[in-house]
Amino acid sequence: MADKNRLRRTLMFVSAQTPGLMKEAYIYGADSIIFDLEDAVAENQKDAARFSLYHALKTIDFMGAERVVRINALDTPHWKEDVRAAVAGGADTIRIPKCETARDVEALDVHLNKVEAEFGRENGSTLVMAALESPKGVLNALQICEASARMIGIAISGGDFRKTMQTSYSPSGNEMFAARGNILLAARACGKQCYDTVFTDLNDMDGFRAEAILAKEMGFDGKSVVSPRQINIVHEVFAPSAKQIIEAERVVRAIRENTAKGIGIFSLDGQMLDIAFLPGAERIIALAKASGIYEGDL
Repeated sequence: MADKNRLRRTLMFVSAQTPGLMKEAYIYGADSIIFDLEDAVAENQKDAARFSLYHALKTIDFMGAERVVRINALDTPHWKEDVRAAVAGGADTIRIPKCETARDVEALDVHLNKVEAEFGRENGSTLVMAALESPKGVLNALQICEASARMIGIAISGGDFRKTMQTSYSPSGNEMFAARGNILLAARACGKQCYDTVFTDLNDMDGFRAEAILAKEMGFDGKSVVSPRQINIVHEVFAPSAKQIIEAERVVRAIRENTAKGIGIFSLDGQMLDIAFLPGAERIIALAKASGIYEGDL
């Protein structure tokens, strides 16, 4: 069973049309690898890409990286076969592109039930994330998050969203603030993760770093990337500070000790704490471990 709450700081896109790229995708250290059957695959190469994807999933050890498949949009004739290839190969998660309503998620959920049974997968073991790429999708973010028990999170797709809003990229991110804020509110309202959009200018690494910092400050769980060069920057940005790690460690230890004594609420350095503070502190420790900067024993 795939982990709904695993760390997804980086979600790297890789074309499913290129076996060589899929074969080596895990070596760069992305938390999640998104094998793309949609935009990265020519219309007349969809079948070949599915074949390559299936064999990559079945034969390559991706060393713990989450295996996500971006299927074609649900208004195309391709998506059902995309799902079959992904599930048969053992993919962890399906990503819906251009998701606009809860009905999109529900339709995928129904098809996944059939396909998991067809290939002997445990029912519900294939997770779902949705990419919101239009004003309609952004405004329906809460209903999309709540549409299926399989749903782990939602992502904003900046390129298509900017086009529909008749605007373009700006270093400030002003054109995306409303959309980013709305999907974050929706995700947090129902306990789902939320991922920021890609940054496509590979010659502007300073701009990319600035956008990654913005994503972290706004509260995103991670950021989609299109190049291995971007991975370490995101991991550095999302790594907690030494002060945050120390505070989180103290909170975790204090809550565990007091819970074991039957104490539900208590004071630590003048701050009232209870069990509700534990998930946030544990996430900081998990981020520190993933970043290779935690030497404690929690």
